[in-house]
Amino acid sequence: MTGQAWEQGDQDQFRSELQAAIDAFLDEQADRLTPLGDDAGRLVAEGRTAVSGGKRFRGAFCYWGFRAAAREEYDERAVLRAAASLELLHASALVHDDLMDASDTRRGRPATHRGFAALHQQQGWPGDPEQYGASAAILLGDLLLSWSDELLRRCGLPWDRVGPALEVLDACRSEVVAGQFLDVSVQARGRASVDDAMTVLRYKSAKYSVERPLHVGAALAGAGPETLTALTSFGLPLGEAFQLRDDLLGVFGDPATTGKPAGDDLVEGKRTVLVALALESAPAADAARLDAALGTALTEEEIVELRGIIAHAGAHARVEGMIDDLARRAVASLADARAAVGLDEHACAVLEGLAAAATRRVL
Repeated sequence: MTGQAWEQGDQDQFRSELQAAIDAFLDEQADRLTPLGDDAGRLVAEGRTAVSGGKRFRGAFCYWGFRAAAREEYDERAVLRAAASLELLHASALVHDDLMDASDTRRGRPATHRGFAALHQQQGWPGDPEQYGASAAILLGDLLLSWSDELLRRCGLPWDRVGPALEVLDACRSEVVAGQFLDVSVQARGRASVDDAMTVLRYKSAKYSVERPLHVGAALAGAGPETLTALTSFGLPLGEAFQLRDDLLGVFGDPATTGKPAGDDLVEGKRTVLVALALESAPAADAARLDAALGTALTEEEIVELRGIIAHAGAHARVEGMIDDLARRAVASLADARAAVGLDEHACAVLEGLAAAATRRVL
C-alpha cells in the first residue's frame, strides 16, 4: 500500500493492510511458541482475537504522523509494521482493563478473563476458574505489551529512527500504566472531581490514543523535538475529545455499536468526567441516587433512570460541548503546526479527517 487507498478515503483498505502486518507478526510468534503445546496455542489464539477488530485509530495516527513528518523515501511495509505495534499496545491495555473492571464482554464477545474461566469450567479442571481466567488475562496482556515493543524494534526501519521511537513508546507505556493505576485508585475511593477524572482520562487513554502514536510515527520519520511539540498541540486535545466520546458511549451507547452491554460504565462504577459533572450539577437527591447506584447490578429501567439524571443535570450536553471545543482546538493547532514546522499538506488533511472520525462516533 502506498497511501493511495487512504487518499481515496478508503479507511477499510488501510485497516486491512494493518491487519495483514499484525497477522504476519502473530504468525511468527505462533511458530516460535508451537513447541510449548496446546496451552501456548490457546494464549496466542486469544491474542489474535484481542488484537482483531476496532477502528485502528492508534495505528492510523502513527502512520500519518510518519507521513506528516517524512522528508525522504521510506519502506512502506516497515512503517505499517511500526504502526501495528501501537495496536498491540492497545490490545494489551484492553485485556488488562477488562480484568480490572470485571467486564464481561469486549467487542461483543467474552472478555479474555471470562473466556479462560469458562474454558476451565468446561474442562472440569480442579481449582478456581476465576483465578485461572485472571491469570491468563494478566499474562496475555503482558505478552501483548512485550510484542508491541518487539514489533516496533523489528519493524525494518534503521536503528537511528527506531531508537528515538522506542523512547517515545517507553514514555507512552509508563503513562498508560500509571494512568490505569490512577483510575483504579479513583474507583477504590469512590469519588473523583472533574479535575481528577480529566487527569485519569488524559494519562490512561488520551495520550496513548493520539498524541503518542503521532510522536512514534514522527520520530520514525526523523522529526525533532519541535515537530513533536507541534504534534502535541493537535494530538493531546484530540485524544481528550476521543476519550470523552468513549465516556458518552459507555453510558448512552447502543450495544450493537459498542459491543458492550447498555450502560456498562454505570454498572462498572466508572468515575468519568461525565459522571463527575453530573454529580456536581444534579439536585442533591439525584446526585445521591446516581452516586449510590454506580458499580452495582442495574436493571434496564435503572440504567434509563440514571441516564436521565445525567442528561437532566446537563452533563451530557456539557461533555458534547467539551468534545466540540477540543476537536476545534486540535484542528486549528494542526493548521498552525503545518505552517510552523512544514508538515506534509496531504497527511494533515488525512489527520483532520481522522479527527472527525474519532470524535463524531454515533451514540
